[in-house]
Amino acid sequence: MSKLILFNKPWGVLTQFTDRDGRPVLADYISMKGVYPAGRLDRDSEGLLLLTDDGRLAHRLTHPKKRTWKTYLAQVEGDPDDEDLEPLRKGLELKDGLTLPARAKLIAEPRIWPRDPPVRYRASIPDRWLEISIQEGRNRQVRRMTAAIGFPTLRLVRTAIGNWKLENLQPGEWIQIPYRS
Repeated sequence: MSKLILFNKPWGVLTQFTDRDGRPVLADYISMKGVYPAGRLDRDSEGLLLLTDDGRLAHRLTHPKKRTWKTYLAQVEGDPDDEDLEPLRKGLELKDGLTLPARAKLIAEPRIWPRDPPVRYRASIPDRWLEISIQEGRNRQVRRMTAAIGFPTLRLVRTAIGNWKLENLQPGEWIQIPYRS
């Protein structure tokens, strides 16, 4: 039986176990030995991170050719409409090439934990929430995609990787679930 951990990574935590600069890391939350992140989540992003001791599973989740869907809630600056999201759905050109088509839709503000520190608030500039699913994992990809269509990401929360979902885990919480490779 392989180890598989679902972790709700808080904002500001690095997706590694040590940091010579003393910034918050996975070891501050997860004491289990022998597990490693299956993929990454930027320091300024939050949400679901999978950790495992199963190299085959990690490869399946992270290799670009495997095309595992990853779902995010993105709070963006501005007020996009459905038509504004069409380039995300078709694939758009970034500096490192054309993205695969994403699933993207407008959503109501989700019921999630408040971020610490809070996202900057400006009364004169509206914001909107999107749900975006991608099959790639390029560096800061969702943030670059929303910026490319003119709506920079203010907050990014990953809610699912493949069939695994964040569910009710709060920031800093984790659970180990049964997994057979």
